[in-house]
Amino acid sequence: MNIVFMGTPAFAVPSLRMLLAEGYNVVAVVTQPDRPQGRKKVLMPTPVKEVALEHGLPVLQPQRMRHPEAVNELAAYKPDLIVTAAYGQILPKAVLDLPAKGCVNVHGSLLPKYRGGAPIQRCIINGETVTGITLMYMAEGLDTGDMIAQVEVPITDEDTSGTLFEKLSTAGAALLKEQMPRLLEGGVPVTVQDDSQATYAPNLKREDEKIDWSKPTRDIYNQIRGLVPFSGAFTFWNDDVFKVWGSRKGEKASKEAAPGTVLQLTPEGIEVKTGDGALWLTDIQPSGKKAMDAGQFIRGTSMTPGTVLK
Repeated sequence: MNIVFMGTPAFAVPSLRMLLAEGYNVVAVVTQPDRPQGRKKVLMPTPVKEVALEHGLPVLQPQRMRHPEAVNELAAYKPDLIVTAAYGQILPKAVLDLPAKGCVNVHGSLLPKYRGGAPIQRCIINGETVTGITLMYMAEGLDTGDMIAQVEVPITDEDTSGTLFEKLSTAGAALLKEQMPRLLEGGVPVTVQDDSQATYAPNLKREDEKIDWSKPTRDIYNQIRGLVPFSGAFTFWNDDVFKVWGSRKGEKASKEAAPGTVLQLTPEGIEVKTGDGALWLTDIQPSGKKAMDAGQFIRGTSMTPGTVLK
């Protein structure tokens, strides 16, 4: 049977590698167009494209999967099953109707919770202690399709979005491997999602990255780790962006200091007053500089106790 795989970031790579290792007939790979990256804006292939090229697979990179020419190009491969994992575009009905065995998606949450484009980051930011993978048939709505199978993955207090991405991508590949024989046979029993239990995980915006020091320590701690290693959380120091890449929870701090006040600087961290206590910043990045640990930062900084981060 002809299988088309659709995916873009590193999250999707284990699923594609599994299909290839198991000998499934992947006839083409669809991924997002190459994007400029880094300060020099070098055009880089997606992680999924790199794997596809390693195996000599045809790669399709339409700007918009909704365009008729993109649909026609995909149809030429006569897919019996389409497998997607973090592809990054909503598929039109014309694509969903192509394969006789349907379109299945490896989604990084326990649906119907966290439908949308940023389920992994949002679940950490929201302080969840468990998440998982849902294998589902795709429908025209946003992650609304019938569910085939799920697996839970615990979230530890030390997890960041980066570590959780790795755990979930591995779990997703394993769940897909387990279910592939049934998917190719067809007629898989499904569970209809309960829309009344749905929550959403929209893509992150700039305002999601700004630290509000009046919030509880735990909320800020979760926000920081939920944005690592991607955009990072930030605050302002001397009107310049001051990024935070790592932190640890502190003890109860003096209520006299305003939230955002630097209480002390040590080689182990920068203690900052929060809404209900204090948070130690352990890895930071001043404007115009590379990321560094607190020990490196305090050796040459003008920041002092009493400085207010905003």
